[in-house]
Amino acid sequence: MSSMIGNHIKIAIFGQSHAPAIGVTIDGLPAGFRIDSDELAAFLARRAPGQAFSTKRREPDQPEFLCGVVDGVTCGAPLTAIIRNTNTRSRDYANLITHPRPGHADYTAQVKYGGAQDVAGGGHFSGRLTAPLCIAGGICLQLLAHFGVRIAAHLVQVGTAVDRGFDPMGESEETLDALRNAPFPTISPEAAAQMQAQIEEARRSLDSVGGIVECIAQGVPAGWGDPMFDGLENRIARVVFGIPAVKGLEFGSGFAGSAVTGSRNNDPYYMDGETVRTRSNAHGGILGGISSGMPVVFRAAFKPTSSIARVQQTVDLTTGQNAELSVHGRHDPCVAVRAVPCVEAAAAIALADAAMDSRADRMNQLDGIE
Repeated sequence: MSSMIGNHIKIAIFGQSHAPAIGVTIDGLPAGFRIDSDELAAFLARRAPGQAFSTKRREPDQPEFLCGVVDGVTCGAPLTAIIRNTNTRSRDYANLITHPRPGHADYTAQVKYGGAQDVAGGGHFSGRLTAPLCIAGGICLQLLAHFGVRIAAHLVQVGTAVDRGFDPMGESEETLDALRNAPFPTISPEAAAQMQAQIEEARRSLDSVGGIVECIAQGVPAGWGDPMFDGLENRIARVVFGIPAVKGLEFGSGFAGSAVTGSRNNDPYYMDGETVRTRSNAHGGILGGISSGMPVVFRAAFKPTSSIARVQQTVDLTTGQNAELSVHGRHDPCVAVRAVPCVEAAAAIALADAAMDSRADRMNQLDGIE
């Protein structure tokens, strides 16, 4: 099914933007793993609506665990958590089944589901569904910490404003911690001010602006992932593209690497004591779909928010005539801002699943030897 993903850690996301609740079921978490509820709440708060430069819809986004956890510890059963929707205004979306919003899934959903889809708030297509994604990702972040893996992301670009990129060889713990606690997710305060100015200008113009989120995973050991269709890039990409508004993804040197020679883009190997490392990291920590032991680095491009208050051209599906539409409701002028923890969550989900796969691979190798 389209809302399920994972090999060893299987995740299913359910609900609609204006349904009574949204949620996630996670199957395959190891039993006996304690979930730090305060850490999870802090992570979810970074994505929650109602912040500066975001939608004015306010939701507490407090997860309720229905099963799979006893006294804060996973018990081996599938874990299910929900977030109740408490601040909805479905009337803002009443005409969207006949007047599809440009840039949204209204028209394609109408073609596929024939009017049975839930249009309120975007239904199951809404960015609201990134809240349960972040529940799963927040738990996976805590699980990965036991493997020595740390993940962080930041806004590397909004409109034409640019932050400095992550050092592909790795960042300090201080930098990663500062990003998690930053009121606006950039490394440079100057870049934050420039981005905020462009977001505010777009909002005042009844428009929106896009952005790029860069993510780094440090401490990923060599050997996670598989060739071909289960490569580590494939796994990460599949989850990241589940975040609404993502339209592009690149790893390591990405598209820029296609403009240089192999001698410049290749990463020379060397011995660091008994460990094989590379002197550069254009490959973004992944070769042949398998982690190399270097930091995993990728960037996700987010389109400008499609819901804008400006008058736009659309069609009336009941009359078959051209029409105009001004979108009402509460929407982010730049979805990339609150998408930063969502990208971290997506990376954590993919890497935690790969970690469990790696453990299974080692056990199979041992079985073969015995």
